Amino acid sequence: MNTRRDGNRRKIGAFVVMLCVAFAAGKSALHAQDLHFSQFYNSPLTTNPANTGFIPDADYRIGVNYRNQYSSIMTVPYKTMSVWGDAQVMRDRFENGWIGLGGVILRDVAGSGQLTSTKVYGSVAYHQMLGFSSLLTAGFNVGMASKRIDVTKLTFPDQFDGKFFDSKIPTSVSLAKTNVSYLDMQVGVNYAFFPTENVYINAGASIHHVNSPAESFFTEQPGVDNKIPRRYIGFLNGSFKVSDMVIINPNIYYTNQAQSSELTAGGYVQYNLSGDGTTQVWGGAYYRAGDAAIPLVGFVWNDLRLTFTYDATVSTLSQYNNSRGAYEFALIKQGVFGGFKGGARRQTLCPSF
Repeated sequence: MNTRRDGNRRKIGAFVVMLCVAFAAGKSALHAQDLHFSQFYNSPLTTNPANTGFIPDADYRIGVNYRNQYSSIMTVPYKTMSVWGDAQVMRDRFENGWIGLGGVILRDVAGSGQLTSTKVYGSVAYHQMLGFSSLLTAGFNVGMASKRIDVTKLTFPDQFDGKFFDSKIPTSVSLAKTNVSYLDMQVGVNYAFFPTENVYINAGASIHHVNSPAESFFTEQPGVDNKIPRRYIGFLNGSFKVSDMVIINPNIYYTNQAQSSELTAGGYVQYNLSGDGTTQVWGGAYYRAGDAAIPLVGFVWNDLRLTFTYDATVSTLSQYNNSRGAYEFALIKQGVFGGFKGGARRQTLCPSF
């Protein structure tokens, strides 16, 4: 009997969270944050389209991200995945500049109703050197986004019999459609400053949903705004080589959408295990204000980089999930094309071993 009650408590919790997400797209009084990763620094194309081809120490990179959230309080946790890649092209066509081309596929499955979001974007950015120690970038991405939900796997408040949710009880909740799709666009700018080979500073800002697409599972109603609120992101990164064995990388990230905002700050240390930098171990921590402490560990082997983080909840939600928030990993491979016109290689912009 206790097991059954616990199961229904989980269903109630899952329903509340799912309901908030589903109704956020259709009701102006409710808002939801976009899909995102704690490792914003390892998901460059979803953070800022100007990051496309903004690769300080390589010519191309390919990445995979995975996030699992709320598994301790929901029978079906939130799972967010992305596959992305970008590269620098036309370096011999522009004086001290180049084009960045890339793309990303983002997919998220949330809760018992299998609220599934799929987004496919193509990104373009232009990068221009300013003298020998600065780089300015502007970029945009555009693509299609879709969402769908399986209402047969949901139960609603009017299906609660006083003790349990019963899917056999008729419900008055009705959706006009169970899937939506729309065109979406983001723009951004970046600036990098690297006065010496041991110092690198990078700042950027982006605006998401510039075209304000409409998203709703419900019938349009007068006075109800179904447009996705624009999301604003700003970040500041640094990389400082303090010795032949250690590089320190502090970061700060802020985002705001509708009535929701997030501030994350922290950093990680790269430790040179092999002497030439081909093998490294990373360690660090971040703090998302009012929400989570996020320890980080990572490992680098040649052109492969694996990073793992864990969101330990510090908000009042920790009373329910025992501080078990989310785990996340990123796997990135980057490399060089093997030379440029005349056999000359460009300089590496950030500190390296």
